[in-house]
Amino acid sequence: MRVMIAEDSVLLREGLVRLLEASGMTVVAAVASADALLAAVAEDQPDIVVADVRMPPTFTDEGLRAALTLRQKWPSVAVLVLSQYVEERYATELLSRPDSRVGYLLKDRVADVAEFVDALRRVADGATVLDPEVVSQLLVRHRSDPIERLTPRETQVLSLMAEGRSNAGIAAALVVSESAVAKHVNSIFTKLDIAMEDNDHRRVLAVLRFLKS
Repeated sequence: MRVMIAEDSVLLREGLVRLLEASGMTVVAAVASADALLAAVAEDQPDIVVADVRMPPTFTDEGLRAALTLRQKWPSVAVLVLSQYVEERYATELLSRPDSRVGYLLKDRVADVAEFVDALRRVADGATVLDPEVVSQLLVRHRSDPIERLTPRETQVLSLMAEGRSNAGIAAALVVSESAVAKHVNSIFTKLDIAMEDNDHRRVLAVLRFLKS
């Protein structure tokens, strides 16, 4: 079985390469970004792609968007998403497509190498493999107010955004770095299903949803 890996963490990427090759698979490419993955698949389609969700440059949902592109352009290529998070916005679209050959596993819950390799083979053979926690979170989120998806810290950040504070102002109020605030803000946009647009406009939309709730 020919596999491509997209993972920005060098240690995890190299670990996956060794693990899969030791299991008898051929890793034809191992890249660090979604753009590099799409370029590699365009040049040489593998049997399956293993992709992280959050990769450069924004570390939000590049991997999932790349997975959707793969399924649309090269439906014969199976995709297994391996992530620390359940990213609802694109995960729902990926999993609701009529064709199978997709998987979504959470990194922290992959405790057995044999089970992971078996899941990879099943996806490549045409199955859909989902972590039970992924299913649970997607079902809960579809029944709830989007604001309820936010963590307590994200709610704090959004509350300060509603007061008109900049990222620097929020960082000062919470005594955290601006980069940490930026990550929270991007996560808020994703959880509230606010599409990529002008950043100031996205902040306004997020605040309006917060005030409505």
